Amino acid sequence: MPSENLRWETLEALKNSPKGRIKYSPDCLERGENILAGCKEVTSLSPLSGHILKSLSRASSFGSPTRDTSPGTTENAPIYTSLPISPHQTLTTPVSPSTSLTLFATEIGDVTINSDSTADLSPDLSSTPPTAIFLLSPRATQMAGCIRICEENHRAKAKSALSLRQELQEQLVAAVAGRESEQMKRFEELMELKQRQEYQSIRDMMEKETQESLGRQEKLKEEYRHRTKILNLRLREMEQQRLREAELERQRQVEGRERLRTLNAIQEEVLQLNQLLEPAPPAHLGLSVDHTSYITRGNQLCSQVSEVIRTTAEVSYVSFVEDMTVTERALQEMRSLLRALQEEVAQAQERKKKEQEEEEEKKKKQAELKVQQEEQKKSPALSAKDKIRKQGLQDIAEDSTFKWYTELQDLASQYSQSFEDLNNAKDMQTKKLRMELQKAATIPVSQISSISGSQLKEIFDKIDKLLSGRAVVSGGKSVSTSQHPHGLEYVSYKLAEKFVKQGEEEVASHHEAAFPIAVVASGMWELHPRVGNLILAHLHKKCPYAVPHYPDMKEGTSIEEYQKILGYRVDDSGVEGQDSFLKRMSGMIRLYAAIIQLRWPHSNKQGPGPHGLNHGWRWLAQMLNMEPLADVTATLLFDFLEVCGNALMKHYRGQFWKLLVLIKEEYFSRIEAVTSAGQLGSVTRLKQFLESALRNKQIDPPKGQLTSAFWRA
Repeated sequence: MPSENLRWETLEALKNSPKGRIKYSPDCLERGENILAGCKEVTSLSPLSGHILKSLSRASSFGSPTRDTSPGTTENAPIYTSLPISPHQTLTTPVSPSTSLTLFATEIGDVTINSDSTADLSPDLSSTPPTAIFLLSPRATQMAGCIRICEENHRAKAKSALSLRQELQEQLVAAVAGRESEQMKRFEELMELKQRQEYQSIRDMMEKETQESLGRQEKLKEEYRHRTKILNLRLREMEQQRLREAELERQRQVEGRERLRTLNAIQEEVLQLNQLLEPAPPAHLGLSVDHTSYITRGNQLCSQVSEVIRTTAEVSYVSFVEDMTVTERALQEMRSLLRALQEEVAQAQERKKKEQEEEEEKKKKQAELKVQQEEQKKSPALSAKDKIRKQGLQDIAEDSTFKWYTELQDLASQYSQSFEDLNNAKDMQTKKLRMELQKAATIPVSQISSISGSQLKEIFDKIDKLLSGRAVVSGGKSVSTSQHPHGLEYVSYKLAEKFVKQGEEEVASHHEAAFPIAVVASGMWELHPRVGNLILAHLHKKCPYAVPHYPDMKEGTSIEEYQKILGYRVDDSGVEGQDSFLKRMSGMIRLYAAIIQLRWPHSNKQGPGPHGLNHGWRWLAQMLNMEPLADVTATLLFDFLEVCGNALMKHYRGQFWKLLVLIKEEYFSRIEAVTSAGQLGSVTRLKQFLESALRNKQIDPPKGQLTSAFWRA
């Protein structure tokens, strides 16, 4: 195994050679390193090269190779020969021992091997030895070629990897450069957008400031115009106030002179009335009337008025209102004194006259009684119907009825005179109070309806509160009758007038409205009797047939005035038509018929109402005792019986049916006798009503009557 050992020695030598110590790395080219950097130094022959050459020469001279029996060599052991290629490059080629000398001689040309070559190849060579060529065996050469091929493959792979890496690096750089370029573009666009936005915001801010400045300017201009307008208005108001004050002062002077003349007239009237207090002896003989107290009080009032006028003239119209109040009060008291004196005188005269009449009446009755006793002895008694026919019917109301009518009208006149100062007030505050009181009294009456009982009770309580002197809210303002000395009289008068007006207008158009209005009026009548008397007074004045009373036409009265007394409306256009007149009369009679049968359900008092069914029976009886009027009597009888007939039937029963029979058999013929052909409508309605009631022995309840369900609503 010598050759195998030699091979291993050769490989060990190659391993220990400079090139064998080269460390191969695929990344050496990328790092910029030279692969052969470790073997660039010039190699020199070893100290044994001389012996090798001698052996080669000896073998060549003998023509046969000399076998080296040394343990370090073999037959096929390669011999390294170094051939000079260039000063910086050495080619190492394996050659066989037989051809090594020839190759060596051929390559070196003129180089001659002599005895001194040993010295040249010794270790003691010069610093620049000649380049040598190492000759290797074929196997070594093959191995070296494989190594070179492997190195070339590695180099090619490294170059390919390097080129691929360079391409990837270039692509990465290009991608990064592209991204950076895009980012730069986006950044530039963002900066440009920010610049535009900043520019836009600055421009908007400038425009906003401009608009605000313009708005402030407009506001200042508007404020200036407004202040100018206010100043002009104030100047105008001050000028108007000055003119008003001047006008008021002028009016004050005029009123002062007028009031002074009024005071003088009052003083004159007081003096005249004082003279009337003096007794007239011839006229009052036999009358026990004491004039002393009246004359004393009259002289005191005259002195008081004279003192007031003297003071007023001295202070030049300063205290006119107080002075007028004092003098008017003195005048009223003087009139009251005179009226009281006259009433006392009249009463004394009346007493004397009554005494005389009673004496004459006694004498007359005694004479008539004697005559009647004689006649009863001569003739049989007459039946009741014959007496009625003999006596006939009246053309005017009975004395008691007429007296009652007159008293009610006097009461209304007294109320009207009591608040005359409120009604004729000239100062604005009193006028305003009068209007508020009138609204507080009339508006609730206008709101009466048949919607629900709770609403009706609320209206009733409001009116009752006003009449009781407590404050109520009307038109958003608080008002009370206690705000004026005659406020209660004024409210009572206007309230009664409004109730009658509702009957004249609302009930005339809607017959069912009579019952809610009547029940409130009846409740007011029960709690405040003066209101009920005023309602009757207004009703009798507008509808005298509610008494019943047919006024006579007095001498000197015009036809228009007489028609007003009869209840007709007369204005500039003339007298109203008969249909309109009958419609209004019908509404008021229906209201009256509803009042006499109704009573306020929430009242605490017991017994009959303040104006009950007995007054309805009285009215019906007195209507039948008077001569019928064409178209009026039939209309009013029908309306009255239709509204109040059911209540009268339940209360009087048989007596009521006798009365209906009397109307149908006796009185209806008189109505037909005075009715013309164009006035048969009301007569026909009355006839049908009487026939139906007598045939069925029943009168249906009127339409619109308030039921218990209504009061629970």
